[in-house]
Amino acid sequence: MTWRPAIWLVALAVVVVDQATKQWALEALVPYEQHEVLGDFLSIQLVFNSGAAFSLGDGYTWVMTIIALVVTVGIVYYARRAQSTAAVWLFGIGLGGAIGNLIDRLFRDPSFGQGHVVDMINYNGWFVGNVADIAIVGAAIAVLIMSFMHKPILAPRPGAGGDASADDMPDPQAATDDPVTTAPAVPSPNSGDEPRG
Repeated sequence: MTWRPAIWLVALAVVVVDQATKQWALEALVPYEQHEVLGDFLSIQLVFNSGAAFSLGDGYTWVMTIIALVVTVGIVYYARRAQSTAAVWLFGIGLGGAIGNLIDRLFRDPSFGQGHVVDMINYNGWFVGNVADIAIVGAAIAVLIMSFMHKPILAPRPGAGGDASADDMPDPQAATDDPVTTAPAVPSPNSGDEPRG
């Protein structure tokens, strides 16, 4: 049974929520104007991030775009081996977050591949993020927890482990190939002529 359709559906749901919240922020908020939700600890503030997740690494837009592409491809590659329902959800959520921010990198201003990610969730002034960031970081933390708890995440690769290779098998001809040492023949007492008196 393949889990790929479920992973893509989960990813699509995350992308829709992420892009919808970004579009709402663009239409409803004034850039850099802060609106408190839980005091200073959590607020809504529209910012445009040229760096990494949570507005980190400003000034490296092209590098972040390449990293986002690599992460997206990596998630797709490993998601094929998702072994449990929880793993399917986690890969789908992480993939949706990666695609959500990648869309911004590729298609938003100022230019293709150098687009600024729309962020709007301000965490106590430490950093500003979005739904995609929450999906990526949350999925990564959950995967780490499952790994520490020895929960199955990835199915073994086909051919990994299992039967021993041909080189490790004993050679049935080994015994016949070894040299055999034979004792020299001992002449019989009756063999040959006896001297006559």
